[in-house]
Amino acid sequence: MTETPYRKPGCRAAGPGRTCRMAMLLLFPVLLLGGCGDGGDPAVRALQGLPEFCREVLPRVQAHQATLTQPSGERFGGTAVVGAVGEMADGINAFSLADYTSAQHQTFLNLMTLVRLDESLGFQPYLARSWEFSPDGSEVTFHLRDDVRWHDGEPTTAHDVAFTFLRATDPGTAFPNAAFWSRYREGDEGVEVLDDHTIRFRFQPHAEVLDTWRAMPIMPRHLLEDVAPADLRSHPFGIRCPVGNGPFVFQERRPGQSWSFVRNPEFPEALGGPPYLDRYIFRVIPEQSTLLAELLTGGVDLYVAPTPDQALRIQEEEGLRLLDFDFRSYVFVAWNSRRPQLADPRVRRALTMGINRQEILDGLLMGFGTVADAGVPPFHWAHDPEAGGRVAYDPEGAAALLDEAGWRLEDGGSVRTDAQGNRLEISVKYNTGNQQRQDVAEVMQAQLSRIGVAIRPEVLEWATLVEQINDPVRRDFDGVVLGWVTEFRVDDRDLFHSSGVDQPFHWSGIQDPELDLLLDSLQVVMDREAARPLWQRYQERAVELQPLTYFFYPRRLAGVNERVEGVRMDVRGEWVTVAEWWIPEAARGSPGEG
Repeated sequence: MTETPYRKPGCRAAGPGRTCRMAMLLLFPVLLLGGCGDGGDPAVRALQGLPEFCREVLPRVQAHQATLTQPSGERFGGTAVVGAVGEMADGINAFSLADYTSAQHQTFLNLMTLVRLDESLGFQPYLARSWEFSPDGSEVTFHLRDDVRWHDGEPTTAHDVAFTFLRATDPGTAFPNAAFWSRYREGDEGVEVLDDHTIRFRFQPHAEVLDTWRAMPIMPRHLLEDVAPADLRSHPFGIRCPVGNGPFVFQERRPGQSWSFVRNPEFPEALGGPPYLDRYIFRVIPEQSTLLAELLTGGVDLYVAPTPDQALRIQEEEGLRLLDFDFRSYVFVAWNSRRPQLADPRVRRALTMGINRQEILDGLLMGFGTVADAGVPPFHWAHDPEAGGRVAYDPEGAAALLDEAGWRLEDGGSVRTDAQGNRLEISVKYNTGNQQRQDVAEVMQAQLSRIGVAIRPEVLEWATLVEQINDPVRRDFDGVVLGWVTEFRVDDRDLFHSSGVDQPFHWSGIQDPELDLLLDSLQVVMDREAARPLWQRYQERAVELQPLTYFFYPRRLAGVNERVEGVRMDVRGEWVTVAEWWIPEAARGSPGEG
């Protein structure tokens, strides 16, 4: 595969005339103003103090964008501001695809995936205009659009897709979602560029092949080809000067404060055309009380993930509306079965049965959620609503299981002991700053004390907690309260498969041959109807082993200022329709546009 690599700003092979002169004219005053310390212009401010790579790349984007004609019409114009408590930790770098908010901005704003999901969660074309599978299901060929450009004007081609695959599967990159590629052939054997807009992948036949390409944004080869794989995840491209090909163009980032994007005027009409908004801003506001105040006063137009009590306030406020929709996350306690008191699955089932999860859901989420029984979410086609019946709230049944497992409560005692006199004491850790997880731990403590189990909540700073629970040697915890966002293609091998027992996310440490077989089989049975019984048995077996106590699937909430129209959110995410958001002309210029 050969294609022109990244070049420094100047004349491009594709456009040596007017485009080149425009790039030079724009680059000169930008750098002059930057040297004068003029921070008022975002284009100037974006270059100040940046690495050389960014000082070369961003002017190319500015130059190309300046040659484009902005669309006109009554819906075009205005700025929308979104506020959330957390920074986009991975920025716009698909090789660091781990942070949810970053992935949303990569997928729906700045970058493109080969395919996307429609409202019915069916696959539809995006960067790929079509595809076909080989008769034996071991190959897929994508035919790409020929009208998509990177924001610096370079065409997006099959070479970019091949580059993305090869770097994401290179061990040196340490791509965090390695399961995406577990059944692909390695290296060049797994990919073939047939021409600039046609690419073929080879793999062992497996289920939900397209979902990988729904989740994996394509990265620009011409800018990153010369970067060593080990440097890709920390490269300044991701958080200092991303160059995408999606509906919004990166403008600037203020670390810990905000990200700004502007409209891409040449986004293809066949894919919805240019966004209506002139500008989109993502603000980081760590305090949720401050976030609510910003929404109420117009400082932000959308507040992502308000607390349930704040949601009730938003519902009552004139000029605001609350969006309430399915989400892919769940809250759980992981039980470390390596610990003697948690090695018996009867004990783990008893712990779940001794917790009134509906009461916790009602108290903490005020009804904005559903009780969880396993890691297959309610919106998933294979979800089994009956799977959790055997661990429904039943304190008497829980006590009987503990008796059976050898943990007995002596007359007058408050904590169960085994035959050797060991007390059934379990520490449950959670991270600082997360009130919901603290509440879960404390309610567990109160409820399980009624059946003779001593729960000891322990709070740790997040980095320390992660180190303790992910280190395969230490695993310094009994139980830990966590949250998890599953993909649409549910694959729990990293959590439960015996082959990964020494990997970071294998918190439970369980090793079960039947569960291993089910986890492997679920990934290779391509027909959904044939796979459905396997999914049902998998959920049943997970309940029997109870490596996790699943608490609830929270509903995802968002507060929206009614001046912003076209905002629709669903299980795909908050930003799925961001290119369709628009602000009536009479409503533009509010404080939120500052």
